[in-house]
Order: sequence, then structure tokens, then C-alpha cells
Amino acid sequence: MALLLASLPWLWTTTAARGHVYGEADAPAADVVIVLGTAVAADRRQPGDRLTGRLETAAALVTSGRARVVLVSGDGGGASGDETAAMTAHLTERLGVDARRVVADPYGLDTYDTCARARDVYGIERALIVTQSYHLSRAVTLCRHLGLDVDGVTARCTGCGPVLLVGKGVRDYFASGKAAWDAVRGRPPAVRSPADPALQDALKG
Repeated sequence: MALLLASLPWLWTTTAARGHVYGEADAPAADVVIVLGTAVAADRRQPGDRLTGRLETAAALVTSGRARVVLVSGDGGGASGDETAAMTAHLTERLGVDARRVVADPYGLDTYDTCARARDVYGIERALIVTQSYHLSRAVTLCRHLGLDVDGVTARCTGCGPVLLVGKGVRDYFASGKAAWDAVRGRPPAVRSPADPALQDALKG
């Protein structure tokens, strides 16, 4: 019984995302694709391997016409470096995404904050969200709980061997408890900002 109760948050994030998770090739269309930040490489300027996979997937969605604008959301003052600066540079300089189509939110400090700020600061109602498989259900569930019409797209994951995937899966199992608690209490994002028209302006361009 104790194990079942402890697993309820993970079951919630898993079951609530069903029907809203896609591979890159069969992703639906949306004006916006949200890319969740994660660690920057050791040089503090390039994205790490997993972040590179997320950016490559988002760029492919733009190239294929499934998305028009990319919102990169992460920690602008992260321990490994400025996630959103590295994400923006990689998309525009390496992957050929028009800089006018990239908007950065440096205060997406965790998944919940990214979803809340996407809605409240950037005015997003409908979007795709990109991250690796072990994280995707939680991201989709949190955004949908907060009222965004979101579908998840599984990011590429170069170098994601079975040991890493198991470890990340275990970490996400425990992170689902915090996700559920944030959702239940309606936690505001760590950084509150006024409405920012940058994304809506990018869509008009």
C-alpha cells in the first residue's frame, strides 16, 4: 500500500500524458515548440549532448513546417552556464533557425516554471514541447494541468545508453512527487515577469 501511494504522482504524470506523446516523425503541428533546458557542456557555451538532441528535434520540427517559433526555456544563470544563451546560439548558428523565430525565457528554472511562464508571460495556449523520453510525460502533464494545449515530442538522445536512461527514469520517478505537489498547491513560478510580447511578435513576422 505504501509503495502504491508513493507511486501515485508518477502514475498521474504517466497516464495523464497518454495520447499526447509523439515521435519526431509523427508530431502534430503547432505554432510554437517549447524546448526545455538542461546542462550546458563543459565550455559553458555549447549545449550538452542531451540539450543538443532537444534542439536538433526542435529545429527539425521548424524545418518540416510543424512549428513556426521556438521558445527556449531554461536557467539563464545555471550552474553549468547560461542554458538559454547556448540554446539560442546553437539553433541560429549551427542549425539554421532564423533568429527572428527564436525567443528565450531565462527564467524557466524547472519544468513547472517553464509551463507557467509560457502561459502567463508569453501568452502561449497551444504548443509542442520537446525533451527526452524519460522526462516527456511529466512535462506534458504539468503543462496540460496548467491549461496549455500541449503535445510532447520525444527528443533525440545521442549517447543515451541503457544505464543513463534507467538512472534518469528513476530520477524522474521521484521528481513526479514534486510535480504533483506543485500542481496541487498551484505554486507560482519562482520568477514572476510582466507579459512579454516577444513570442507573439515572432509569430506575426
